[in-house]
Amino acid sequence: MKDIHPTAIVSPEAQLAENVKIGPYAIIDEDVQIGEDTVIHSHAVIRNGARIGKRCAIFNSAMISEQPQDLKYAGEETLTEIGDDSTIREFSTIHRGTIEHGKTVIGSHTLIMAYVHIAHDCEVGNHCILSNATQIAGHVSIHDWAILGGMVAVHQFVTIGAHVFIGGAFRVSKDIPPYILAAGEPLKYAGLNVVGLKRRGFSDETIDAIAGFYRVLYRKHLNYTDAVSFFEKSNVLIPETQYAIDFVKGSQRGIL
Repeated sequence: MKDIHPTAIVSPEAQLAENVKIGPYAIIDEDVQIGEDTVIHSHAVIRNGARIGKRCAIFNSAMISEQPQDLKYAGEETLTEIGDDSTIREFSTIHRGTIEHGKTVIGSHTLIMAYVHIAHDCEVGNHCILSNATQIAGHVSIHDWAILGGMVAVHQFVTIGAHVFIGGAFRVSKDIPPYILAAGEPLKYAGLNVVGLKRRGFSDETIDAIAGFYRVLYRKHLNYTDAVSFFEKSNVLIPETQYAIDFVKGSQRGIL
């Protein structure tokens, strides 16, 4: 059973699963798929290419899957994918992909707070939190469990690692390695995100190993290549430190 307010404009070609609720004055285009038990609140607009999962909540006046603000975009059919159990709060805007990547992706159990903008071709992982008025430029990748404070601005093509915490109102122009706190202007390494890691069940031994890697990376006054090589030769690697090493090695913009 679907609950569609009589003032909502819903294309008959849109695919709505069971128990979807559409609020007053919402607009749903034809090439849209919405999963079970998802709620679309009043005045939200869901454009073509939206693929929204189960049990999501799209709040008032949010705009999902609008055309990208990319001058190269030529009207090609692209997607915006949103996983299960995610929340998009008021006045947020999420633009669909371009031909370069094909889609913008938001993971499951992710919270997008009010007035957030996520541009074309971005990938936001699972269990992420993007706080109020955060602005994400195109082609940004944000890994699982990352938290961005309010009014953070992220430059295009930046990658943000898993379990990162970025303080509010800072500008992110380089890649942020996983597990760390980032703060300051210009943005700097501000220690390990110990509180977040403990909340997510990381053992003391694992946290110590990650901290050891960042002591080498940021405190030994080596360049990044030499620091990674030193750590690899002098330590037994675990999956968490290997992920951090691979992240640093694979950075295209350089790390903060």
